[in-house]
Amino acid sequence: MRRIISILLQNEAGALARVAGMFSARGYNIESLTVAPTHDEAVSRLTLVTVGSDAVIDQIIKQSRKLIDVLEIADLTRLDHIETELLILKLDVRADALGAFVGALRKYPRAQVIDITGSVRTIEFTGSGAEVGEFLAAFAKIGDIVELARSGTAAVERGPSVLSHASPRPRLQSA
Repeated sequence: MRRIISILLQNEAGALARVAGMFSARGYNIESLTVAPTHDEAVSRLTLVTVGSDAVIDQIIKQSRKLIDVLEIADLTRLDHIETELLILKLDVRADALGAFVGALRKYPRAQVIDITGSVRTIEFTGSGAEVGEFLAAFAKIGDIVELARSGTAAVERGPSVLSHASPRPRLQSA
């Protein structure tokens, strides 16, 4: 089952590598990963998408909590959450398919054309991972995909609940 894991971690060199290394060492695949500082510049939010059973995800969470850089972690899939992803798609559209292209754009109000160069249209679209997949499938029928970039999933729990930490864990001092 597809799972969205959100992690607050200390915003310092090597923190992301340690989390990714833990996944790699245990043979867990990361399908999508986004990370950026939060409103607290000492803390970054890492959101990753992986696939696993409840037992596997519980194990991932337990092992991640042992990492010194991890401040808090949650499986957002189990919570009422909002997720979004950014897609930038370059699509080569033949002249005889322009009507279908415009019609398809009308079905996706969050899509916008951000560049037209010759027959290539560059489109920006935001939506859940499933919506991005649906969008790609629809536009692949209209023209040839020249290139695409996906941001990865960003997600938060709905409402006033937040993934938070009391204060960063103390750093280990080397002897």
